[in-house]
Amino acid sequence: MNMSVAEMTMTEDVDSEERNFKRGTPNTVLHIDDVHKSFAGLHALSDVDLEVREGETHAIIGPNGAGKSTLLNVCVGRLKPDLGAVVFNGQVLTGKSPHEINQLGVARVFQTPEVFPDLTVLENVMVPALSRRDGSFTLNPFRRFSSERAIREEAESVLESVGLQAQLTTHASNMSRGDKRRLELAMGLIQHPRLLLLDEPTAGMARHDTNATIDLLMKIKEGGMTKVIIEHDMHVVFSLADRISVLAGGRIIAQGTPDEVKNNPKVKEAYLGEEQV
Repeated sequence: MNMSVAEMTMTEDVDSEERNFKRGTPNTVLHIDDVHKSFAGLHALSDVDLEVREGETHAIIGPNGAGKSTLLNVCVGRLKPDLGAVVFNGQVLTGKSPHEINQLGVARVFQTPEVFPDLTVLENVMVPALSRRDGSFTLNPFRRFSSERAIREEAESVLESVGLQAQLTTHASNMSRGDKRRLELAMGLIQHPRLLLLDEPTAGMARHDTNATIDLLMKIKEGGMTKVIIEHDMHVVFSLADRISVLAGGRIIAQGTPDEVKNNPKVKEAYLGEEQV
């Protein structure tokens, strides 16, 4: 009898290296298998099952409180599911720490930018690159970032790609919210992740900056990077997504191409409503 990842994670006497879990299709990069998560008896996620394919941009949409950010937190190890599991590139992530998951090739851009306020823009981008290279990185006031020439040059190139080349020496604490979001995107990109998770990457941006971010993410897509995007701006979603999953009340109510989701009556009733898409 074949067992799902969710069932196998409940079997404590089976070595994790010997588990025969459900892998999904051969080109699946991320498989979220029957994930459940509750807080004080309230179901934030129920029966969530989805697959993200190699090279695609997969959007997750839904109303506020649908469980979207909770789902990303489960994927990166910040939350442990009550039931179910997350599989990335054939490896069960459930039970691993956020740092371990990051080292496997998963990077995340948070809904609220998480940057180092006392470091410059350039130094902020160098930190995750050093951590990725060395396995860990501790800020040391006696260590000079300038000695890391190759990483410094790469960081400068990435910052140019997100339009922050004029702010290399600016301290992150002095940046606008929109620029902090672009900085955090650069911090994700320099890690060369196989999977990039973006939680509302254009939140707080003016339309001009939003369109510039769409153009940047399209260029990244051409390079083959797999992305999962949570986004409320339907202009962003329908500009970028190959497939869309819709969460409502902690459950997936629809999945498909943008056209399929746009014309789904359940989606219109639960989320899109009168929104112009």
